Amino acid sequence: MNIHKLGISTGSAIGRARYFSSVAKPELPASFVKDDVEYVPERDKSGLRQQHKNVLHETLPYNEAHSWIHLTEKYQRNMYGRYGSKSNVNPQICFGTLAERTKAQQRESITQPETLPELLEKLRIRKAAKQAAINEREESIQKKLEKLDQWKAELNAKVEKRKADAAAAIQRKERLIEEVRRHFGFKVDVRDERFKEMLEQKEKEDKRKQKEAKRKVKEEKMMAKLVQQTS
Repeated sequence: MNIHKLGISTGSAIGRARYFSSVAKPELPASFVKDDVEYVPERDKSGLRQQHKNVLHETLPYNEAHSWIHLTEKYQRNMYGRYGSKSNVNPQICFGTLAERTKAQQRESITQPETLPELLEKLRIRKAAKQAAINEREESIQKKLEKLDQWKAELNAKVEKRKADAAAAIQRKERLIEEVRRHFGFKVDVRDERFKEMLEQKEKEDKRKQKEAKRKVKEEKMMAKLVQQTS
């Protein structure tokens, strides 16, 4: 039993020694700089061109023009905007020429003839007019709501008056029919021509009396108004 345990521990110790010996790196011996030895610099594995490296390191891509594009105003403006004075570009080029500014002003005079203060003033007037229209509408609605109860009362009064007029017309019709029957002294069929003629005469006479009564009421009101004005 003890020999078996000893064998296991010995094997595991040997395995660990082999593992750490394979992992550990051997130390290089110290050496001195020799003049007769040629030292080779490390190889650039990025594969980038020099201009791309310059851009990566936030420096100017080209120190001199390599294409006609590099001589254009657009490219040089971009370079100055990104690298500033390090681009060796005259900053005046960013403001455009006098001819360009004149052309831009002419284009603006056609597309935007009004100045900014004028546009702001027109916008203010438009907003004020819109708000005034809203206020007027709200005020109109408020006045109508205030008169709603009055309109309801007037409508109910008109409905009641029509009902009363209809009931009065029915009563007058019945009264005239009864008067015609009393005129003949016996029961007469309402479809009889004599009954119809007499009823028509009674209706005409009744309408005349109603007109006369309305005329008298109107005259009385006018006289009362005149008396009130004179007094």
